[in-house]
Amino acid sequence: MNQVIAASSESADAIPIWFVTKASYAKVAEGLDPAERRFAETSGFRPMPGQFLVLPDRRGNVSGVLFGDSAEATSRFLAGKLPTVLPAGVYRFANRAQDTRLAALAFVLGSYRFGRYRKNIKDSGVKLVPPRGVDRREISRIAEGVFLARDLVNTPANDMGPAELAEVALKLAEQHGAKARVIEGDDLLAQNFPLVHAVGRASTRAPRLIDITWGNPKAPKVTLVGKGVCFDTGGLDLKPSSAMLIMKKDMGGAASVLAAAHMIMDRGLDVRLRVLIPAVENAVGGDAFRPLDIVPSRKGLNVEIGNTDAEGRLVLADALALADEEKPDLLIDMGTLTGAARVALGPDLPPFYTADDKLAADVARHAEGESDPVWRLPLWRPYDAMLDSKIADLNNVSSGPFAGSIICALFLQRFVSAAKSWLHFDIYGWNPSTRPGRPEGGECQAARAVYALLCERYGRGDSG
Repeated sequence: MNQVIAASSESADAIPIWFVTKASYAKVAEGLDPAERRFAETSGFRPMPGQFLVLPDRRGNVSGVLFGDSAEATSRFLAGKLPTVLPAGVYRFANRAQDTRLAALAFVLGSYRFGRYRKNIKDSGVKLVPPRGVDRREISRIAEGVFLARDLVNTPANDMGPAELAEVALKLAEQHGAKARVIEGDDLLAQNFPLVHAVGRASTRAPRLIDITWGNPKAPKVTLVGKGVCFDTGGLDLKPSSAMLIMKKDMGGAASVLAAAHMIMDRGLDVRLRVLIPAVENAVGGDAFRPLDIVPSRKGLNVEIGNTDAEGRLVLADALALADEEKPDLLIDMGTLTGAARVALGPDLPPFYTADDKLAADVARHAEGESDPVWRLPLWRPYDAMLDSKIADLNNVSSGPFAGSIICALFLQRFVSAAKSWLHFDIYGWNPSTRPGRPEGGECQAARAVYALLCERYGRGDSG
């Protein structure tokens, strides 16, 4: 990633990129070399969003780039297209984009390639000189977090099981001087995490609970909880093959939480951060939990299993109960939880839930500001009765086919009672196709918005 951000010594001969719109193009064109201007005219370039033109000098070398910008909030990542289309070289922004900071971030994020298993993937050789007024280190730490999450999600489950996910989390904790512990296998039962154990016990790879703490113990307590289902077969309620195909991404909540944790710790925000990740594989085996089993929870609620494919909320429930015990100021969880969320809002727009209206407004504002889109859905109390069980405290699924994402949020809310504020994200963690700054494959969702929220609430930290 750092290869994409040019060193200051490389800026002298950097190739200019001019951001242009219909309103600004004429003025930019006036400042071009006459030969460049004629080339743009004969090429039929039009300053439409996302359109680009590489300009040659008289010797045939690249002398500049015209790039169509947009004032639309949904288009502020357009510059993420540039690393995939430009020839090798060091570039600079010659003028200001509609949002120069996001354009620089998108440029870096658009350079991402997952090359672990393909030896012929070469670096594009495209670099960007950080624009004036844009914090180079801040762009780097955000991109590092996003790339970490993408790498984790893109890695297939044979190389990213519960043990491997725990190893990555422990390395991240060590990198930032955080404390960490991992509770594994039957120790989960001994330490009262029965739901995590039940979901993961059928796999040959033991379930785990990863617990990281960092920061000043006297600072405001912020806890992040991420769903770490490293592969989801659906359990005995087996998924069809089409639905199982990309279930390596079912630990996307854990990946996004670790991305946010890196940003927070690297920035040195004034928080006491805790990260909890239940890491399991929902497998099929003789020891698998069954439909209509009743499993106790850390909270003391007995849960009837209406569907073994609704396992993510089960492992999150135990982790949320643990987090809630120390009454954090802000408790946030993320998970790739429901197909209903995708039906309602698609893959690019994760729903979020909270009973705190001020928090919801702040999340929405930062999500828009960071081009990290999310959308609030309600914790609709009348639907709570859909979780009723005739023989247990609650069921893990609804008694009907409706409002699946809301029902999941209401289920999780049963395990949070002491936290001052609780925020739940039902993310997808995957880009079905490539868009500017967002290559096809694993994606980090909601982490950048959460990070911006925490920067505003708990101090700016060390931005350098």
